[in-house]
Amino acid sequence: MSEPDELYTVRAQYWLGHYNLSLDEARQVARRPMPPHLKSEREELVLRAQLALGNYDKVIADGSGMDKPLAMQGLALHAMYMSSAPEARPSVVDNLKALMANPEAASNTSLQLTACHIFLQANLLREALQCVHHGLTMEHLAMCVQIYIKIDRFDLANESFNLLKQADEDSILAQLAAAYLAIAKGSSASDDAVHILAGLSEQYGPSVMLLNCMAVANMVGGKYEAAEGNLKEALSGEFGGSNDADALVNIVVCGQHVGKKPADLEQYLSVLKATHADHPFVQGLVQVEGAFERESSKYITA
Repeated sequence: MSEPDELYTVRAQYWLGHYNLSLDEARQVARRPMPPHLKSEREELVLRAQLALGNYDKVIADGSGMDKPLAMQGLALHAMYMSSAPEARPSVVDNLKALMANPEAASNTSLQLTACHIFLQANLLREALQCVHHGLTMEHLAMCVQIYIKIDRFDLANESFNLLKQADEDSILAQLAAAYLAIAKGSSASDDAVHILAGLSEQYGPSVMLLNCMAVANMVGGKYEAAEGNLKEALSGEFGGSNDADALVNIVVCGQHVGKKPADLEQYLSVLKATHADHPFVQGLVQVEGAFERESSKYITA
């Protein structure tokens, strides 16, 4: 197990979805003396937390420019991708590929991680995996676990998870990866995932991300009422997740399982469509609704 450094809490809060707390901690540690590599990482974590909070303009302003480190430029591109219209995103991906062609990118693990995130959002799984498959850092290994689960390669996901445990079995990343794997295994292991996530929530406090994960674990285990409770908490004003896409999608799906009427779910669908029009769930829903309208119009009688 590696010894905690000045950024331990900043990282921990970020990984757990406590982005404002991560920023607060980053401001506090900025006053302390630390080696240059930790100063650079602190700046990157600040931009990553701002990115997660949707403050795209600030990330673009602070990370853009040829004079900025490659990792910061990558985060600026991530903010551009997130804030761009769908039709403009391929050009951002092209700019990312150009940045990754820089000879220094081969040894820049922070840029590789950001590139992985962008490629994943662009559904370029092969390119995303190429960025992190060497497992040079614990975050790289954690991303490998998620990607391998996504492509149904649980054997490789377990290999990456074992390497993650070897690096630090008690780390937050290892615990989260264990929860993701338990969820992916299905109802037989869903209680294990809930136990892990509940433990992290009890120790560090719940977040929208943790509540979403717990809801998914509960749904996989058929505990829809418990999942609904998780999601209502995530969407409450206390956590600022009222517009969170994952929570909105999950509560709609969960509501269908507990027999909610369409009118009861419309409030969530309306927010989802208004704030996340390019989300795959929304795009699929709009496509199905359009097809239904076209077919139903054929049977309208005068």
